[in-house]
Amino acid sequence: MKLARTGKITKEMQTVAEKESVDVEFIRKGIAKGRIIIPKSNKRDLESPIGIGKGLFIKINANIGSSKNVFNIDEELEKAKIAVKYGADTIMDLSTGITESDVREIRNKILKNINVPIGTVPIYQSGLRALEKKGAIIHMDEDDLFKVIEEQAKEGVDFFTIHAGLTKEITDFLVDHPRIMGIVSRGGTFLAAWMLHNEKENPFYKKFDYLIEMAKDYDFTLSLGDGCRPGSIFDSTDYIQIRELMEISKLVKRAWKSDIQVMVEGPGHVPANQIEENIKIQKSLCEEAPFYVLGPLVTDIAPGYDEIVSAIGGTIAGLSGADYLCYVTPSEHLGLPNREDVKRGVIASRIAAHAVDIAKYGKRASKWDYEMDLARKNLDWKKMIKCAIDPELAEKIHFRDGKSENTQVCSMCGEFCAIKLLDDCLKHKK
Repeated sequence: MKLARTGKITKEMQTVAEKESVDVEFIRKGIAKGRIIIPKSNKRDLESPIGIGKGLFIKINANIGSSKNVFNIDEELEKAKIAVKYGADTIMDLSTGITESDVREIRNKILKNINVPIGTVPIYQSGLRALEKKGAIIHMDEDDLFKVIEEQAKEGVDFFTIHAGLTKEITDFLVDHPRIMGIVSRGGTFLAAWMLHNEKENPFYKKFDYLIEMAKDYDFTLSLGDGCRPGSIFDSTDYIQIRELMEISKLVKRAWKSDIQVMVEGPGHVPANQIEENIKIQKSLCEEAPFYVLGPLVTDIAPGYDEIVSAIGGTIAGLSGADYLCYVTPSEHLGLPNREDVKRGVIASRIAAHAVDIAKYGKRASKWDYEMDLARKNLDWKKMIKCAIDPELAEKIHFRDGKSENTQVCSMCGEFCAIKLLDDCLKHKK
């Protein structure tokens, strides 16, 4: 950000401009104003850095990570690879693991083997440290909260979710004015419980300047987490959510004053008719800082299908100005995602993002669709399968009725294929 503000073009800016088919000066100006970020630690090389923000294609994040109940390092690494294969632009490691050393091992393997921007929620490791050393998360040490961030920054983490806008005042208000789902953010709950038990202010809010100094040292991006994101459509756009966003908006401007890249995280469970106003409020308060949304989920009744619910909300959010979608998998609200869940979650979010990009950028985003349409017109099944967002599934469905590769039509219409009938008719007329 500092280089962009002095007029300098970096190789990362050039790479992003080429990938986005825009002028590099557009990227530089966007970064200088805080409307575009390139999440990349100075401790890590990325073959192909990405840009997130206004005027760019929507990006997709995939969460992976172990839990105390299901812990398998190799499985998490495979899930990360699958996510990238099917189009995730970034990976967030949300491991809680069995021990703190487990979490560190998973993170280091992902950083070593996955060449896309990697994010974490460092308070998870702080919580594990407190459990191991002091017996409870509420006994987290303030210094350890920052030590863990620096430890992970030294390893090369590119962006951190920090719930710095969740203040003690907001937490106290929530106690006196309960919501249906309370706080559903794990990191937000860790901090809220800590503040309530210790009767102290959120250390990340109180010592935000310390975070800024670390961001300067390691050039990581701050992702300001929404600890009070709604976990129910009935909690959406309430006082607690907007009050935290107002605090976050102040922190955004403080980060910008120090040339620190920052993005803002958003809901959550939001009825379809409230998504646009949520995006507009954030963009207004945070002066068009990149907006990163979880879903949003437009209904609460579809466990097992929440990737579809998320894609609906993500499409509306993207059309309304959201820049970055966090995927939701079919196992959301039910259990830890497996490999197939990760694949389905990424593809659903990618479809939503691509639909928005077509609507916003036209030809710049629709070359892929044009190639598919030409293949369909020519009944070129090999090319159609190759153009599919999931070629393996497309091929499996096409040939599952015992068709051979030489058959021109599919089993849906057979000899009544509209494309073939018209083509034969036109050829005969000639």
